[in-house]
Amino acid sequence: MRPGLHVRRVANALNLSTPAGLLLAALTSTPLQKGPDGLIFGTNYRPRLPVAGAFTVGNVVLFRAERPFIDSRPVLVAHESRHATQYAWCLGLPFLPLYFGCAAFSLWRCGNPGSRNFFERNAGLADGGYAELPTIHRWVQLRNFLRPVALSK
Repeated sequence: MRPGLHVRRVANALNLSTPAGLLLAALTSTPLQKGPDGLIFGTNYRPRLPVAGAFTVGNVVLFRAERPFIDSRPVLVAHESRHATQYAWCLGLPFLPLYFGCAAFSLWRCGNPGSRNFFERNAGLADGGYAELPTIHRWVQLRNFLRPVALSK
């Protein structure tokens, strides 16, 4: 394993994000398997939330799919691996409110929680299955809404 990936694994263990991911897997009866680059894969994740095919908590990546499907998607695994690195950079669990704040901003800007989300863009939009959507000009909509209505005679 590359030294940077080892540092990420240790950082995410110490910042409690990987233990939180392991606890989530245990609470949801999600089976775990060793993945590449110090990642731990949870397969057949069943709870409804979050609404995603895969998501990462520390070095734990929870997939709704089985291992053969996961292994056939190395680009998706690389995307989720970048999220594991983001947990290390954000010092662990503070990543979650930062991520959800960026998702809310993205939802407001383009109607999609991933397209304008800093963390998804940094992890590779297309690699994670996200489309690059145009922004909605909310400021123009707000300005037009607040503009006085001209009365006609």
